[in-house]
Amino acid sequence: MIKSLLVANRAEIARRVFRSCRDAGIGTVAVFSDADAASPHVSEADTAFRLPGNSPAETYLRADLLVKAAAETGADAIHPGYGFLSENAAFARAVLDAGLTWVGPPPEAIETMGSKVESKRLMDKAGVPILSELDPAEVTEADLPLLVKASAGGGGRGMRIVRELSELAEAIEGAGAEAGSAFGDATVFCERYLEAGRHIEVQVMADSHGTVWALGERECSIQRRHQKVVEEAPSPLVDSAMRDELFDAARKAAKAIDYVGAGTVEFLAGPDGRFYFLEMNTRLQVEHPVTECTTGLDLVALQLRIAEGAKLPQDPPQWTGHAIEVRLYAEDPSAAWQPQSGTLHRFEVPGGDAEFKIPREYGLRLDSGVVSGSVVGVHYDPMLAKVIAWAPDRTEAARRLASALAGARIHGVVTNRDLLVNVLRHQSFLAGDTDTAFFDKHDLITLSLPLADPEAVRRSALAAALADAEANRAQATTLSRLPSGWRNLPSAPQHKRYSVGEAVYELTYLLGRSGLRAEGHEDVELVEASPNRVVLDIGSVRRIFLVERYDGLVCVDSALGPVTFTRAPRFADPDAALAAGSLVAPMPGTVVRVAVSEGDTVAAGDTLLWLEAMKMEHRISAPADGVVTELPVVVGQQVDLGAVLAIVTLPGVTVVGASEAAENTVTDEEQQ
Repeated sequence: MIKSLLVANRAEIARRVFRSCRDAGIGTVAVFSDADAASPHVSEADTAFRLPGNSPAETYLRADLLVKAAAETGADAIHPGYGFLSENAAFARAVLDAGLTWVGPPPEAIETMGSKVESKRLMDKAGVPILSELDPAEVTEADLPLLVKASAGGGGRGMRIVRELSELAEAIEGAGAEAGSAFGDATVFCERYLEAGRHIEVQVMADSHGTVWALGERECSIQRRHQKVVEEAPSPLVDSAMRDELFDAARKAAKAIDYVGAGTVEFLAGPDGRFYFLEMNTRLQVEHPVTECTTGLDLVALQLRIAEGAKLPQDPPQWTGHAIEVRLYAEDPSAAWQPQSGTLHRFEVPGGDAEFKIPREYGLRLDSGVVSGSVVGVHYDPMLAKVIAWAPDRTEAARRLASALAGARIHGVVTNRDLLVNVLRHQSFLAGDTDTAFFDKHDLITLSLPLADPEAVRRSALAAALADAEANRAQATTLSRLPSGWRNLPSAPQHKRYSVGEAVYELTYLLGRSGLRAEGHEDVELVEASPNRVVLDIGSVRRIFLVERYDGLVCVDSALGPVTFTRAPRFADPDAALAAGSLVAPMPGTVVRVAVSEGDTVAAGDTLLWLEAMKMEHRISAPADGVVTELPVVVGQQVDLGAVLAIVTLPGVTVVGASEAAENTVTDEEQQ
């Protein structure tokens, strides 16, 4: 019997496992890096153990420290979560050798499925359909496009799509380097790439007594850079005949390696309905909540009971309704998925029915690794939360989820929220017409458009100005009871300036006895204004705007859509100007490779260096032909947001930001 469990992980998944432990009466132990000292998962555990340092290599990837943490805190079991060491056979063995209970599959099963090359061969023998491996030395034009893929690990890291033979060598080198850094194994292989495939996976649960459940399929086709963005159960593609075949293949895969515990067998289905084995994830998946909602099972609780030796019933439960999950990331999809960092000043998702567990009835679930005030750093995956809607049917689930996301108050960090809402409301998604090329087919830039249209931003800017004026009056030390803008004689109007990206909004208004007069807003009547709430009648429509301020930011939420303004300075700071041709860091990070030297001549698109942040590499490229006149960084150097990485002398070109030339090339947790 497990008495105290250490979760060898962080953030959302640690909080999720702790919830099941509390329900089962099991004590909880958190581990935390220095960067995570204030993370919610630390304060929610019964006991916490510090892992000195910040990088994963110093902390969450240190098997020796994690086993030591269990010994010193009195934990008698370890749950690995997902990512980090969750699919590391050596870690599983170290846990067992220390006399602890390992909440996961046998090390031998992890090892077998940890090599995608060997696992494919084994699955072929077991009768599971596969895509054949290609020898890079024998690849021809007829084999294109193909996928270069890390043999170990997952989460999209160590993966490259190759469409031209001339790209193959660089793709193999880059994927191998990335895989070696992330998983300690630089082995890569090639296979045919299905351009418009659908990612279908089957959740399995197996006990040590020979029972293997296929708990239902999930579809995770909407992806960016081989990482899942939207997940749902059941799949709109799968009919009963295909479901039977998928379940049979998944059970064969699990039985072929004597699997025990929770696992996921992933397949790629082609346009013809045929499917092929991709890999088996020998751990709990990020998207497990959709299966929990539709089956009524607590998968973490089942993991714990199976680790204690419990036997599963012969048959699994049937599913009910439809569940859709989205991953809310601190990233900017319109800027090539650039990860974001900073303080998450406010994080509120309205209408939630449950956190880290199944709603009592159909409803909304939130599994979050952050709370208001959390700091989103650069050391780990930028996922903030998973939001899940469970409803009687797919359309209702999509509507409920889109509404909750649109009404969420997320301040301080740019996220993919608007993209998620646009996807959930897209006709192709609602029709079930999804595949791994969804963002290419429907134009990522269009899907990333803000929920607030230009007119909504204009109205929100007026609300921001009025709320700011009320906040100034509330802080006044004299005559603070006078209304904002009050004068005893006619006077000049008030002026305010806000910006959203490159757009600047000039507000000119006057508050007098006759009410509000605002240029460009002649149809607006002020009903009510306070520092945090403004009510405007716009023609015959009454609108409510909620306003918050943080260090130069003004965040406005309304039914028209969320808007974050920056207070525009009245005068430019000459010291802030950059030299022409400067390439600056789009985020804090570490320089991991440098491809040029000062004085080198470069062509547009040539790679200058690679910056690593949030488990992601960003390629910094020359924006045009020129000469590298300055290279102030070296490999291993930590750089801050906006730091100059290189200067390329470009005739007739002014300042260039690295965010315009950075190409995100890898990502994190789940893969196609």
